[in-house]
Amino acid sequence: MKPRVYITKMPLNLAMFGRNRAESFLAEHPGETYVIVGHSLGGVFASRYAAAHTDQIKGVFYLASYADDGGRLDGTNLSALQLTGSDDGVLNWEAWEKAKTNLPKNTTFVSIRGGNHGQFGSYGMQKGDSAPKVTGQEQLQQVVQALKEWMKSVQK
Repeated sequence: MKPRVYITKMPLNLAMFGRNRAESFLAEHPGETYVIVGHSLGGVFASRYAAAHTDQIKGVFYLASYADDGGRLDGTNLSALQLTGSDDGVLNWEAWEKAKTNLPKNTTFVSIRGGNHGQFGSYGMQKGDSAPKVTGQEQLQQVVQALKEWMKSVQK
C-alpha cells in the first residue's frame, strides 16, 4: 500500500492556531497509524499532538524543532527523527539540547552540515537565521534521504 501524505495549511502559517488539524486526516482512515511532521514551532505542536494520540501516531519527524514538556514522548513506543541544520540561527539550541530527554528511546538525530532554519520550510531567509552553506535543493535532498532511511525503521 502506498503511504498517504497530508499537508495542512495552518491559520496564519502558525501551528499553534491549528493544533488539531490532523484530526480530520486520522478520522478518514480509522485504524491506520501515522507519522506526524512539524517544522520549528510546528514540531512542538506535532509532538504535543502525538503525545495525546499515541494509539494512532507511530512516529514524529522534527525539522529544526523538538518535543517540549507538553509533548513528552519519552516512555512511549514511538519513533522520532530529529533533523537540524548546522547553521541554524533561529533554533534555540539550549532548549533543543535540554528537550532531548523528552524524546523516545527510538530517536534518530541527523544534522545537515551547512543547512539553516529557513531552508527546512523553503520560505527563504528568516530574521536571525544564518546564511546557509548548502543550497535549498541540497538541504532538501538530505532531508528526503534521512526520511527514507528512518521510515524503513518505522514501518517495521
